[in-house]
Amino acid sequence: VQLQASGGGLVQPGGSLRLSCAASGFSLDSYHIAWFRQAPGKEREGVSCISSNSGSTNYADSVKGRFTISKDRAKNTVYLQMNSLNPEDAAVYYCATDFETPCQIEALRRPQRYDYWGQGTQVTVSS
Repeated sequence: VQLQASGGGLVQPGGSLRLSCAASGFSLDSYHIAWFRQAPGKEREGVSCISSNSGSTNYADSVKGRFTISKDRAKNTVYLQMNSLNPEDAAVYYCATDFETPCQIEALRRPQRYDYWGQGTQVTVSS
């Protein structure tokens, strides 16, 4: 099982970025993908997840209405479109999966439940 996160970078406040999480060793039709983020000195925070079969989604309140998670089954890749970015969104973003955890808001609050993690991609929001 491997997760490869990419797409981070430097963006001005109000700008947009799209993160990608390429999965290998398993199918996105079988297990969900979640995005987490961690800023310096802060705990890892759940951002969003997308379920396996139905494609249903969940979002943290802090990003609802600004971030959109989606997936491309053909590429076995999940995307996180981030709009209206602000400095509070700056963090290292990680994608993760777990074979026993469903895509639920409660799961996003418990990153310790996830067994598989990508390497993280840095998002910096600054003028």
